[in-house]
Amino acid sequence: MAHTSEWKVRLHLFEDDEGTTQAHLVLETGATKIVGRGAAHRHPADSDVPEIGDELAAGRAMNNVARQLIRAAERDIEGVGAACPSRPQETGWPL
Repeated sequence: MAHTSEWKVRLHLFEDDEGTTQAHLVLETGATKIVGRGAAHRHPADSDVPEIGDELAAGRAMNNVARQLIRAAERDIEGVGAACPSRPQETGWPL
């Protein structure tokens, strides 16, 4: 059975005068809305390159939404009585 859907994503980025960039991401699936947030903080001694803060904050907001989607899928899998897939062990530094 074929299935096609379209999800809409809105991403808003805000930078303050102290070098902190905030990202607010909203994913709308038609059935639900998931909100993710991310932030990046520029060290005062670093060069002011807004693109880097945007990339980090947006990536962290997307990561936040991705984790929420995976948790929702795991709950849905358990809700239909199937075994939840095992999670791979995370290694390295957390983002």
